[in-house]
Amino acid sequence: MLAIASLLVILAFSLLITRVATSALAHTGLSKESARFQARSAFTGVGFTTNESENVVNHPLRRRILMLLMLLGNAGIVTSISSLMLGFIKSETSGDITLRLLVLLAGIIVIMVISQSKWIDKQLSIVIDWALKRYSKLELKDYASILHLASGYGIAELKIDKNDWLAHRTLAQSRLKDEGVNVLGIQRKKGPYIGALEAGTVIKPGDTLILYGRQSLLEALDERYKGVNGDIEHNKAVADQKAEAEKARSSDAKSMKKEEADG
Repeated sequence: MLAIASLLVILAFSLLITRVATSALAHTGLSKESARFQARSAFTGVGFTTNESENVVNHPLRRRILMLLMLLGNAGIVTSISSLMLGFIKSETSGDITLRLLVLLAGIIVIMVISQSKWIDKQLSIVIDWALKRYSKLELKDYASILHLASGYGIAELKIDKNDWLAHRTLAQSRLKDEGVNVLGIQRKKGPYIGALEAGTVIKPGDTLILYGRQSLLEALDERYKGVNGDIEHNKAVADQKAEAEKARSSDAKSMKKEEADG
């Protein structure tokens, strides 16, 4: 039974490792969906040869993250297989084997339920992001694909799913500028890259948006879904941006008055 428990602990740690790697890759500018896919691909050793994978490998920081994932993944898979074999080799009766199978199945179900919990994912994101900022230099080294133009601002990719708040809206309807977010371009899933955007340009599921704005806004937008809650979050973001703009205008006015007084 100890071998079964060890296997479940290894599975739990494997999920945690890929979750940390997902956050680390997201800090380098990948969308969360792309970061999650690349992290799991590297950890399991699948290695899809896509244009996205080439971009990840060509990025020095992302490449180091994936290399570490590959090493940990190989060790974890070997250990998991060994634990699984030991867990059943020592079983002497069919009843003992059945009990161990039930314990293993129950443990896997619990781990999967926990891994799918949005509340737990949110809490993990907070802890992981804090740890990455505190103990790593991801933001300082991220020059290859993401350019931070000012403190707290950056450029990021946002993959659009069918349930996202932005899906099927035009740029005019999205009013992203009112939130303080600028759309620099759109890469169609099956089509060209659109750099010269118009107000009537429709955002479609499968599109990848290139956005500029405050990192906190970009992260919140990535978690916004269709429905009343999405509209409420949008309106709140617009109100917050108006307050920020008013604060900036007030600060500029004070600076001008001071300069005139000093001059």
